[in-house]
This record gives sequence, C-alpha cells and structure tokens, in this order.
Amino acid sequence: MSKPHWRLARASDLPAISKIAARIHPDLPESPEVFAEKMRLYPDGCRVLVADDGIVGYGLAHPWMQHRIPPLDGFLEQLPGDADCLYLHDVAVLPGFRGGVARDYVADIEALARASGIATLALVSVYATQPLWQGLGFRPVNADAELRAKLASYGDNATYMLRDLAAT
Repeated sequence: MSKPHWRLARASDLPAISKIAARIHPDLPESPEVFAEKMRLYPDGCRVLVADDGIVGYGLAHPWMQHRIPPLDGFLEQLPGDADCLYLHDVAVLPGFRGGVARDYVADIEALARASGIATLALVSVYATQPLWQGLGFRPVNADAELRAKLASYGDNATYMLRDLAAT
C-alpha cells in the first residue's frame, strides 16, 4: 500500500468529496455546488488525498479576509481582491488515513500563500480539533460579537484560528 498523497482536485472528484463531507461533517452539511464553486474560484487551494483505493480526504482553501468567516454552505460569489489570508475552509480525512496528512496539506497551502504574497492562514476549528491545529502553528483568536455570531453556525465548540507565516 502506497502512502496517501495530496494532489490537485478535479471536477470529477466532486462526488467523492461530497461523500466524505457527508460522512465527516453530518452536522455541517454543504452542497456539492458550494464545493464546486470553491474549486472553480481557487483550484490551487483544492486538493484530494489519494490512497490505493481512491480518494480518502480533501482540503479546500481560498484567499479571504482575516476575521471574516465565509458562510457555511454559502456561495462566495468571488474572491476578495485585497485578500490578506488563505482560508482553510475544510480539511476532512477518513478515519484510518489520518496521522500527519493534515500537516502535509497545510505545508502545501503555506507554500501557496507565500508564493501569493499572503502572510497568514486562517480557519475555523470544529469538533474539538483545536489541539491538532495548535500543533500545526495556529492560535485561537478572541472573537468579537460579530465573529462569534458567524461562528455559531459552525457548532458550539467552533474556534477561529490564525497562523502568521512571518513568524514560522
């Protein structure tokens, strides 16, 4: 069995991405059309994790603005021209394939951010994954009322986190 590896996502990967999303995020459903839009707007940030028997995970990231959270299951319409972060919208990996693969995806996205002149990564941690993200250099941000209201749609334990690339 070969080691799982990340590759750029293709439109033909959408059914697999949607199936994994439904399994990993049953309480945070998003439509395939929302995933497809992210892949169309910023294909470089959209990857799938491939193992011998197919796709076992995905990561979706795109340029965005710090302290603003894109709506869950909502269309972006367009990317901001003055983006100051790469937003990791979702990284989902099937059980049995976890262990170091998120680090590899984040390294890819960090390289993409640096090449784009973007010095910060952002994400919303859900399902008590904050320790994982802190281990990858992200820090929790104290959310103001507006940010807390947007975080509410991501679940009770959702935490907005940033990683400053200049410091790494």
